[in-house]
Amino acid sequence: PWCNGRPGWHIECSVMSKKYLGEEIDIHAGGEDLVFPHHENEIAQSEAANGKTFARYWMHNAFLNIDNKKMSKSAGNFFTVRDISEKYDLQVLRFFMLSAHYRSPLNFSADLMEAAKNGYDRIVTAVSNINFLLENGKDGDMTAEEVALAKEAEGFVTKFDEAMDDDFNTANAI
Repeated sequence: PWCNGRPGWHIECSVMSKKYLGEEIDIHAGGEDLVFPHHENEIAQSEAANGKTFARYWMHNAFLNIDNKKMSKSAGNFFTVRDISEKYDLQVLRFFMLSAHYRSPLNFSADLMEAAKNGYDRIVTAVSNINFLLENGKDGDMTAEEVALAKEAEGFVTKFDEAMDDDFNTANAI
C-alpha cells in the first residue's frame, strides 16, 4: 500500500535473521533461485538498517532432479525426507547429497541411491576394520610398509581439508 514493490517476504527474512542470528551472520544459504530478488533485497535492507555486512559467505545450492526431471509436486515426482527414510537410512541420503558439489544439480534415482548405499557401506566397513585393528593390533614398531601407509593416510587428510577449503567441495573430499 505504500509504493510499487514487494517488500513483505524480503523484510520478514531480514527481521528474523536479525532477531535470531544478530546483525551479522557467517553463512547464509538458499536455493540458486533466491539470489535475485530475495537475497539481494535482504542484503540491501539489512546492511542499510544495521550498517554492517549482512552475511560473510553465501552458499546457493542447485536444484534436485528426480530421474533427470525437475522435482515438483505438480509433476508427481516429489519425495519428502520421510518418504526416502522409509527405504534408505538417512546417513545414505546424506552421503548421496554430499557426493555432488552443492552448486551442481543433483539427480535423484533409485540406481544412484543404491550406489550411494554401497559407497557408504564401504566406508562404514573400512572404519570398522580400522577400529578392530587399532584395538587388536600388536604393540611395537611399525614396519616400513606400515610407515608408508600411515604417511599416505596423512596425505588423504590434507586432500580432504583442501577440498573442503575449496568452496565446500564435499564431492572431492569424499
